Amino acid sequence: MGGKENKSGSYKHIETDDSILDIVSHPAFEGFGQYILPLNRGIFDEKMQLNRVATLLPYHNNVDPDAVVDTINYMINEVSDGKTIFYDFYTEQQKQEDPIKESTGLFFFKGDSGAPFAVVCPGGGFSYVGSVHEGFPHAIELSKKRYNAFVLQYRVGGGQRACEDLAAALSYIFENAEMFEVSTEDYSMWGSSAGARMAANIGSYGAAGFGEYDLPKPCIVVMAYTGHSNFTENDPPTFVTVSENDPIAKVSTVERRVNAMRNAGIEVEYRKYKNAGHGFGLGIGTDAEGWIDYAIQFWEKHMSE
Repeated sequence: MGGKENKSGSYKHIETDDSILDIVSHPAFEGFGQYILPLNRGIFDEKMQLNRVATLLPYHNNVDPDAVVDTINYMINEVSDGKTIFYDFYTEQQKQEDPIKESTGLFFFKGDSGAPFAVVCPGGGFSYVGSVHEGFPHAIELSKKRYNAFVLQYRVGGGQRACEDLAAALSYIFENAEMFEVSTEDYSMWGSSAGARMAANIGSYGAAGFGEYDLPKPCIVVMAYTGHSNFTENDPPTFVTVSENDPIAKVSTVERRVNAMRNAGIEVEYRKYKNAGHGFGLGIGTDAEGWIDYAIQFWEKHMSE
């Protein structure tokens, strides 16, 4: 494997001419390397170089191989610094009873001890989990702002099972809040595309809508580029963003929901961009760049005093 020695000297960094196999088998990611890239669409070429990583994310735009590599190397540094970045939220017994649950987990990006946490749900049309483009980068930004952030690796194949995984993961975070050193007050739920549908469902129905969980609803929900239209009058304040040239999430559908929520008395902050397309992640290189800062400010606005 190629790569350069990182600061701690414990693990080598990866580069764009490294392969998928180099990620899957990287010693920093032992036991979960298969979840770094979206490989659950079936057959993939383990020799494929990371400079072609965008081909693994067909529903996403503006996938920059250099940014992907920087994100992965950030995670390698976290492990080198002695941090645990991946946790199983299902028990071994649960996974034995339903082997598909083997393909789940939580990535953790630590902020300040005692700070609120965010759960980030990447999209991928429920056919893959695009964490490397719209999960890990968001969590890193949240962590840099000193908030704790989790990125959900969920079962693909449909929204119901994905939401069940999200509810189970949320319960796991609450049960282990002391271990994670996170506050369970004012948590936020983030999602992009298919992941935004998941986040919205937890905002509408709580974890109790997808399992036997007695947990509070999120403080706010952040929804990026989704045509999800359902909501309840008890939904939390919601931040919504989309691009006018999105070929998947129609602006008219998004705005219909925004207006309906506002008419129901729900506070909604809506940010519309022009040329970011669908699946723009952090929007770097488009007019959507910086949207996450507005979303974080929206969250902070609704935190308890």
